[in-house]
Amino acid sequence: MTTRVALTLVVAAVWGAVAAGGSSPDRFFPHGSRGHDREEHWGANLTTPELIAAMGYPVEIHHTTSEDGYILELHRIPYGIVDGPSEGRPVAYMEHCLLCSSADYIMNDPDKALAYILADAGYDVWLSNMRGNTYTRTHVSLSPDDLAFWQFSWDEMAYYDVPASIDYVLDHTGASAVYYVGWSMGTTVFWALMSERPEYNEKIHAMAGMAPVAYTDHSKGFMHELAPYSGDLDIVMSLLGTGELLPGDGLIDYLAENYCDVQDDTAEVCYNFLFLICGPDADEIPKEYLPVILAHFPAGTSVHTVNHFSQLILAGVFQKYDYGPEENMIRYGQDTPPLYNLSRVTAPVGLFWGNTDWLADPEDVARLAEELPNVALNFQVNKTEFNHLDFGWGIDADKYVYQYILEFFTNY
Repeated sequence: MTTRVALTLVVAAVWGAVAAGGSSPDRFFPHGSRGHDREEHWGANLTTPELIAAMGYPVEIHHTTSEDGYILELHRIPYGIVDGPSEGRPVAYMEHCLLCSSADYIMNDPDKALAYILADAGYDVWLSNMRGNTYTRTHVSLSPDDLAFWQFSWDEMAYYDVPASIDYVLDHTGASAVYYVGWSMGTTVFWALMSERPEYNEKIHAMAGMAPVAYTDHSKGFMHELAPYSGDLDIVMSLLGTGELLPGDGLIDYLAENYCDVQDDTAEVCYNFLFLICGPDADEIPKEYLPVILAHFPAGTSVHTVNHFSQLILAGVFQKYDYGPEENMIRYGQDTPPLYNLSRVTAPVGLFWGNTDWLADPEDVARLAEELPNVALNFQVNKTEFNHLDFGWGIDADKYVYQYILEFFTNY
């Protein structure tokens, strides 16, 4: 057996175990082994709406259905606690990153987390959840226990989920367009949507892309090292009947609860693991919030979705999912995946990027900026070390990023 095949089988077994864990962490650990004799962080066991309500903000839960049958859950903060309800508020639509959910825009105190900041600045804030994460695990006919439920990548999120959610928000609010905030994969699906359905440019006042991802030639860290094996892992996982990756329960919750609290001696290992994936950062992760963050992240996705990003790393282009020559011919009418057309992204775009982001490397962002036709702002974070996760969770992201997003939106 080759080293590559052996590694593929080992990682697939781990992925399969995590994906199969369901809602029972005791599948991995004996009964009674969970937890410490100390008080948990108050927010670790709350849902996104519960966290928002606990901070004193109004919150609503909404549902809409994509054209292909996925029931999408959105969380709304209709107004802030500074000025109260009012008519005709501009609408901010926020799209999450890979393995994330609506929770990742509220992982800090209200004066530090972007969703609260936008609400207090006068926006009607809508937090999306794309298919496969904690809040969007239902379908009109499929069960998440079925492999068929997980046969999607971010291609389908871009083509079906984002437009369904935006249309619902516009219909519900009566607004003509939204201010779009995307983080990481939340930017990837935006580029893909506008390429495939360019009429949606008219529904965007302006788009703020944090840690923008289209090209990944210069990526580093764990995702880059995984890329050559990702296709094999996808095949093995499918043969095992598992299409889900890293759901928001089971083993990950156990590790977060027992080893990543700021009081734990092992907490530093958790921080360093995040840096290994996303790049160095000396002081931006809010350590007191880390148990809450890891209680909600990862929130789950399909194996295809992660494999799709690996394909971008290997191909060096921004393209649709590669099913292999035979299946590509059936789906696309050609043996290679079609490229997305970035020239169709005509809405005003602001790019916000960091110096030490291993997943949205500055050189790759520069290539993206050259191909987008309407880059209204190309903003380099003014901090020596600012990585991929800092855009959503950083202690000082309000100072280094969010205030400039507010200024950018005000101009449109």
